[in-house]
Amino acid sequence: MAGTTPSNGSPGVPGTPRVLRAMNDRAALDLLAAHGPLTRTRIGELTGLSKPTTSQLLSRLESAGLVRTTGRQSGRPGPNAVLYEIDPTVGHVAALSADPTGLTALVADITGREVGRFRIEADAIAEDVRHRTAQLVAEAVDGALAQAGLGHDDLRATVIGTPGAIDPHDGRLRYAPHLPGWHSRTLRAELAEVLGTPVTIENDVNLAAIAEQYEGAAQDHDDFVLAWLDEGVGAAIVLGGTLLRGATGGAGEIGYMPVPGAPLLRGPDGTPSSYRGGFESLVAGAVVRERAGGKPLPEALADAAVRDDLARHIATGIAAVVAVVDPELVVLSGQVAQAGGEALRLRVKEELTGLALPRPLLRISDLDGDPILTGALRTALTQARDTLFDTA
Repeated sequence: MAGTTPSNGSPGVPGTPRVLRAMNDRAALDLLAAHGPLTRTRIGELTGLSKPTTSQLLSRLESAGLVRTTGRQSGRPGPNAVLYEIDPTVGHVAALSADPTGLTALVADITGREVGRFRIEADAIAEDVRHRTAQLVAEAVDGALAQAGLGHDDLRATVIGTPGAIDPHDGRLRYAPHLPGWHSRTLRAELAEVLGTPVTIENDVNLAAIAEQYEGAAQDHDDFVLAWLDEGVGAAIVLGGTLLRGATGGAGEIGYMPVPGAPLLRGPDGTPSSYRGGFESLVAGAVVRERAGGKPLPEALADAAVRDDLARHIATGIAAVVAVVDPELVVLSGQVAQAGGEALRLRVKEELTGLALPRPLLRISDLDGDPILTGALRTALTQARDTLFDTA
């Protein structure tokens, strides 16, 4: 990590000592965040810094309150080496997942350890709910903070996952007619005011893709598509390691995608109708259960006929996406994919043969817990660390 870096944007110009120190500080902090407690020697090995420079760095980070000692490493010849870790009390973040039936909030310290979680049940279309969205978010976060014994002043970032996407031009939530309370242009400002932290509202499927990229089936893949098959249907497209968002934030809204065998519904103004149509009308959870006579998803997809029918529809939709973006990998996620498991994956793979010329890898998500919350947490931690770990 030690070396030179441009101080004025010109290649080859040595960086200032302050810039170099800040770069080395950040490298060490990122290593501690990724690996947990490390000795001074190990930090030096991983960063390429000399022993004196590493010692100065750790002393500097201790004085700044970012790093603390946490016991000694045993089991090796010679004196036991001191272990260093990020001080988890430096800051905390909040991550939330919004859905048509409520809000789930979790609070974690800067190392990513969860310290509080709270769920509020609330019908998103109820009249008394749609006008108090910011208050409900605050109640959910307050509940998680209370469990952790923390207050708003302890939060450094908040990320909320919700169906639909925020239009970058006008700040409105698009593609989510079932969440009317989230459509206000001023919602982000209202949330920031009641929570006291910067607030990011992100598409839930995009967050699930971040979770897969960080600790799931898409690790080590820079080009992949996450197909979200749940009560709602969508996709996240990652190209070159970066999420593809589109001009209005709606890239990946494949639930509306016209496919053979699906009704094409339009609203009175020519926009996609809020009624189910397109790809979603063939593969959503409610549709699969209805096709199986109301059985729960695991039972429904244990039926080979139901599973084969679903696999054909999924393959048709995925083939359309693959033909356009040519990903290395397609990850199937959501309740429908989880219920179908490996048997469904194999049938989708078979059905894809011949439908699309590119042949991407096909995997089922194996993440534990809620991938939307996991992705929201990863995003919030990145934002908070960019601020807290900047020693320049």
